[in-house]
Amino acid sequence: MPIDRSHIRVKAMLVAPNAHGSAHAVSVNAATAENPGGYHRLIGGSVEVGETHIDAIRREVREELSATIQDLSYLGVVENIFHLDGEVGHEIVFVYTGRLDPEPAAEGATLTESDGAVVPVVWRSFDDAAEALPLYPAAVMGLLAQR
Repeated sequence: MPIDRSHIRVKAMLVAPNAHGSAHAVSVNAATAENPGGYHRLIGGSVEVGETHIDAIRREVREELSATIQDLSYLGVVENIFHLDGEVGHEIVFVYTGRLDPEPAAEGATLTESDGAVVPVVWRSFDDAAEALPLYPAAVMGLLAQR
């Protein structure tokens, strides 16, 4: 079922560093018209009606990765206006940082989306200048730079 992008969505997402603090876990998403090679996205998802954003990130991580979050810390909010296959999307994203327990494997890790789709999870370097795939929401790196 396609996602309704006719309204602003509220999300909660996680910057999840590895044990060494050199990389963070992201999902690898399929090619789109705007990103023919695919793209990386932070772990997390939509805040449900009646749910706080902190509860949403805990739930999303539990559902998608069967994991919990250790040392959960709020980073800030970013506004994400984007295009996905020609459609405009608009999100308000509450961003957190915290370690995943258990930590995804270095290779072969996956997460399960709410629609049942299974997507790869990889470790993206914080020093990502040479990274071929874009990271979304892109403004999150600005939050990390302020710390």
